[in-house]
Amino acid sequence: MTSGTLHTRAPSSPTAAKARFWDKIARKYAADPVADMAAYEATLARTRALLGPAHRVLEIGCGTGTTALRLGPSCGRLVGTDVSAEMIAIARERLAAAPQPNLEFQVADADAPEFGQARHDAVLAFNVLHLVSDLDAALTAALNALAPGGLFISKTPCIADMNPLLGKVLLPVMRLLGKAPPVLSFRASELQAALTRHDLEILAVEYHGTRGKDRRPFIVARKRGPASG
Repeated sequence: MTSGTLHTRAPSSPTAAKARFWDKIARKYAADPVADMAAYEATLARTRALLGPAHRVLEIGCGTGTTALRLGPSCGRLVGTDVSAEMIAIARERLAAAPQPNLEFQVADADAPEFGQARHDAVLAFNVLHLVSDLDAALTAALNALAPGGLFISKTPCIADMNPLLGKVLLPVMRLLGKAPPVLSFRASELQAALTRHDLEILAVEYHGTRGKDRRPFIVARKRGPASG
């Protein structure tokens, strides 16, 4: 099995702006506790059940590597990617402290990567699809890397299903103040429609939250075509 080094395009202005924002807050982000640990553990358990020891896995928007480090033992190889070099530096520090030879971290923008054609058996996108510049373009890039029959596994805050003021007022104001990145506002139904447009068969839509009304659907979808051997 080859390492599958990623090839990325030269950084664009939107990519550079995203990277600067996440680089700036990376250390604080790494120190913040998970808000709903029970939900997080449920998502990890559900994802582990979908992975196998021979699976080649790509995670886009891996942040500081917490999820990749937890899922690494459940698959054959896992590559975690993020637009922020500082986030990836933290992920590599964590990996160095607890080595997993089948796990690596690379800098790559979910909006503009070239992950290799049909290389992976599963692509993970946790808490990142609302942060891309163009949902359809990001899905195209990620799904090009997915082998036919492979799984696209995501968990995404659907801002338009939350408090109406969040997407229309609060987040724009926070962005002007430099406290939030650009965020896409869509409904869970719109996200599912986007996945279907990309010829994915949706297998499951679940909500793992344990605190209040959960607006982050955990979606399992299969790329149509025969599974790789």
